Amino acid sequence: MIDVVVVGGGPTGLMLAAELRLHGVHVVVLERLTQQTEQSRGQGLHARSVEVMDQRGLLGRFLAVSEKFQVGGLFGGIQKPWPDGLDTAHPYGLATPQPVTERLLNERALELGVEIRRGCEVVGLSQDAGGAGAGAGAGVTLELADGTRLRSRYAVGCDGGRSTVRRQLGVGFPGEPAKVETLLGEMELTEDPTAVAAVVAEVRKTQLRFGAAPLGDGMYRVIVPAEGVAEDRATAPSLEEFRQQLRAVAGTDFGAHSPRWLSRFGDATRQAERYRVGRVLLAGDAAHIHPPTGGQGLNLGVQDAFNLGWKLAAEVDGWAPEGLLDSYHTERHPVGARVLDNTRAQIALLGTDPGATALRELFSKLMDFEEVNRYVTEMITAVGVRYDFGDGHQLLGRRLRDVKLKQGRLYELMHHARGLLLDQTGRLSVEGWADRVDHVVDTSEDLDELDAPAVLLRPDGHVAWVGEDQQELLVHLRKWFGASAG
Repeated sequence: MIDVVVVGGGPTGLMLAAELRLHGVHVVVLERLTQQTEQSRGQGLHARSVEVMDQRGLLGRFLAVSEKFQVGGLFGGIQKPWPDGLDTAHPYGLATPQPVTERLLNERALELGVEIRRGCEVVGLSQDAGGAGAGAGAGVTLELADGTRLRSRYAVGCDGGRSTVRRQLGVGFPGEPAKVETLLGEMELTEDPTAVAAVVAEVRKTQLRFGAAPLGDGMYRVIVPAEGVAEDRATAPSLEEFRQQLRAVAGTDFGAHSPRWLSRFGDATRQAERYRVGRVLLAGDAAHIHPPTGGQGLNLGVQDAFNLGWKLAAEVDGWAPEGLLDSYHTERHPVGARVLDNTRAQIALLGTDPGATALRELFSKLMDFEEVNRYVTEMITAVGVRYDFGDGHQLLGRRLRDVKLKQGRLYELMHHARGLLLDQTGRLSVEGWADRVDHVVDTSEDLDELDAPAVLLRPDGHVAWVGEDQQELLVHLRKWFGASAG
């Protein structure tokens, strides 16, 4: 029997599969498309996702094909200078087209031994009675469009906003339907680049849902408001529909021709009521959809996978403490809800009526305050995410930044997705948990980076405990890493 079937081979599914393989889990990814998409909806990685890639040893691959950017806020079309003092060793984002991100994550998954089956569409799903509490034979049955069936111990739906897995589970997806729609695509423009830039600059004074960014060789990434909301947004717009809207909004279609791809998206905002039903879980767009304002969607999904991977692997391997897998919903559902709320606010700021214009001008002035700019930037980049682990040290629940140690960098020690005790006292021990937790006796080069005697880090880098008492440490080792093996 397969350990885990991941339905969907986009960035979320591929990241999850790689995380599971780091723990030796047998993973099969089922992807409906026969080849990787060329559509680039996600345009890059925010600072928190950059940290994630560094922590798994992948950052060098992304840096080789990406450009760094530093735009503070990036909220509702409002751009400000990058704020000082952001709590990360990677205070930048990476401009990485989604096809490139998928290619790199696909290569990584294959290197780790993930089995990726393309052209496989899941049309049905059921799980044995008893769910996660059933015996060894309990599991999930997935039915494919060609009539074949697969059996796995767990399954994760990473199959997008129209998730078949979510529908099969009967999980509610409450929220708001799309009220506005936007056309997006890549195409050639025959108009002179200087003239294109001039028109874009003029139109964007009042319409921020418009743009034409050069990609080279006459190709542009074009975005323009649609005339209305299509009944079926799964159907791509025609080139003529695109040209018609360009003329309506900008007074010219720029001589658009030879599209590479065309798509449409709305501002629907919905979130799954539950991220877990028995042995089946949801991640990425299958768990939440929202407008792409702020460029958060791909990042949110990758970070879902980063939170879930080690927990699901622990369940498969048999050492997960009670409640660990359920903590995926407990921690990530509120994060998703906050992203939905901030995209709702951004859509209001992007309006063209006088009220929205006045609101955007006021918000822009507020973001000139350093504290406001930092708050908004931490929200968009997810650097501000802190899980609720109860009262305690200010680091508790936060991700620890990449601390410089005397023997190297912290993230270099976490490539294998294990827990880690960073011990600056030299008096502590993880005996009994050494198969799951690394013990590093070292000190940070700068006390401002780690003003704590010792920290216990989960495999996703979040601080689970701060202190120097061995008995307290044992309590938290059991809480997050199960019973002692000794």
